[in-house]
Amino acid sequence: MKKIQRGFTLIELMIVVAIIGILAAVAIPAYQDYLKRSKITEVAAAAGACKTSYSEYIASKNIYPTDANVAGCSTTKTTYVSALAVATTDIKVTIQAVDATVNGKILGLQAQEAPGTVLSAPDKSIAAWKCYTDAGTTEYKFFPANCRQA
Repeated sequence: MKKIQRGFTLIELMIVVAIIGILAAVAIPAYQDYLKRSKITEVAAAAGACKTSYSEYIASKNIYPTDANVAGCSTTKTTYVSALAVATTDIKVTIQAVDATVNGKILGLQAQEAPGTVLSAPDKSIAAWKCYTDAGTTEYKFFPANCRQA
């Protein structure tokens, strides 16, 4: 008479636990990086929302806005945005509550009359926006691809 095996042996269970442990060791850091990137995306969206107001202000008044309120940008703090400022050709958003390595850093957009050329006067049209950060090289992986430098 044949004996029918029911259940799993201890070795089989240990192998499954080891495989799950290895997968978790890889997946958890990748997921944490994904969460940080999604938070930075909200910061970039706040800066992007200000681009339209800034452009309209320059087009209608033919002068640079003096601050974010004058430009028509929202200065309301959000979970990941502590401040939004507008200065001449730049929109700067200060990051908060994302990660210790990027909190307090700036994600900025610079108005350009041609790619690589800063807007020289408010009567020129904005042809491009350059995204930049003041973050160190280790934090670039969290920022959108067009904001990464190095």
